[in-house]
Amino acid sequence: MRRLTDGLFKASFFLGALSTFLFPNQVFSQAPFYQGKTITIIHGRDPGGTGDLRVRALIPLLQKYILGNPTIVNEYMPGGGSRKAANHIFRSARSDGLTIGNLSAGMVSLAVLGESGVLYDLEKFSFLGSPYSSYHSVFVTRKQAGFSGVEKLRAASGIRIGAQSVGFSTYNEARLFAFILGLKEPKFIAAYAGAEIDPALMRGEVDGRATGADTITKRNREWLEKGLVDFHAIVETPKGDKHPRFGHLPELESFAQSDRERKLIGLQRAFRVTGAPFILPPGVPKERVEILQDAFRKTYRDPAFHAEYKKLTGDDASPLLPEAHEKAIREIPRDPEVIELFKKLVGADPLPPR
Repeated sequence: MRRLTDGLFKASFFLGALSTFLFPNQVFSQAPFYQGKTITIIHGRDPGGTGDLRVRALIPLLQKYILGNPTIVNEYMPGGGSRKAANHIFRSARSDGLTIGNLSAGMVSLAVLGESGVLYDLEKFSFLGSPYSSYHSVFVTRKQAGFSGVEKLRAASGIRIGAQSVGFSTYNEARLFAFILGLKEPKFIAAYAGAEIDPALMRGEVDGRATGADTITKRNREWLEKGLVDFHAIVETPKGDKHPRFGHLPELESFAQSDRERKLIGLQRAFRVTGAPFILPPGVPKERVEILQDAFRKTYRDPAFHAEYKKLTGDDASPLLPEAHEKAIREIPRDPEVIELFKKLVGADPLPPR
């Protein structure tokens, strides 16, 4: 009996060894797909601005929560209000889950507005959420320019307003401020990287700009401490969300003269709620999309991410989870008349008549 048992054991051992040699993946569990891999995050912006800092706050936690703990690197592809990067991710990036886009809200508005040069379909991206969904856009002018109030702004002509590329979210907001505040023939200089506009403002190359309230409190404290700029108005996203430092500023909607103008501001708020979208190219295998979406959810909920975000940006994170992100984009108002006016408002031509 013992000989029979020993024989069965040897045969079993031999078959096990043979199957291990012939079919190793069936015997041992496979290593996670992302183990030993490198993920590239393609930014639709230049490095150094607030958008870059938001991503940097997220990367260490994201690396921790992606099964396999891949290396994560950044690549920058500014241009066209994130249109260039979005087109690249849609048309050229491999669908292997190793390329993630992080773009401005401009990539959403460009697609909804049907702007030229948009070669991507929003509905075919997989969305991974955004690190923020609340935002406070402020219109400022250099103190030495002498525009201490809205009436002086309106009396001047040809105010120079600095911005990033046409279609970028801060460019759109600068145009919206100028239109609703009733500025005369403002000149928009959309030729700066995000971190370059503030020094250009202080050097007198431009007279004003639209910027984030959190960017001012973190990066431009001397503006507040030394009184280097005048603050004129704010756009609250969502409406009624008062910023602790700039809650006293008049909301831009208070300057609107018609329901149509109020709808314009509401449309910009809807675009801004989408934050800074993280996206995957079309065709990424479902299981990899789910791995990344789960990792982003865990990152957005981690107190360590919120602490680092606050440290780097000066603002509180207000994450939009992947499923909420897709919903926010689907629910953007698409009133044809408002869309048509908004397209003229945020284009490269002079502002439309009021």
